[in-house]
Amino acid sequence: MLESLLTKYLPTTPGYLPKWIFFISVVAIFNSLQTYTNLSLTKKVYAGKPEEVTPLSARTFGTWTLVSSIIRAYAAYNITNVHVYNLCIVSYVIALWHFGSEWLIFKTCKFDKGLFGPLIVSTLSITWMILQKDFYTSLI
Repeated sequence: MLESLLTKYLPTTPGYLPKWIFFISVVAIFNSLQTYTNLSLTKKVYAGKPEEVTPLSARTFGTWTLVSSIIRAYAAYNITNVHVYNLCIVSYVIALWHFGSEWLIFKTCKFDKGLFGPLIVSTLSITWMILQKDFYTSLI
């Protein structure tokens, strides 16, 4: 019964990609909320210069994360819309650029567990979405 209760809210488009995007969106919502309540997880992401993480920067990051999660949730349920699909890909590209530049240029991130999640999720999602774009956008 619990399984059917949960699955009825998942995206219904065939395949795992819409469900993956939805899952990442839900995780991002919780991550966004925690940036408003404490700095500890945000400081782990920006472990290269944790002293630069302030309540303001954490909330700004949380707001950006929330906007991204809304875009991705919308895409999970509207994955056949090419414009929404492209916007979702762009949201992952922006995330990859942000975390990559913070690691390689600004040195605020270390190549460790705080950075692995964002790098893996953005790279995997971009690749998966590019490979599956024709399939999902032709389902209309």
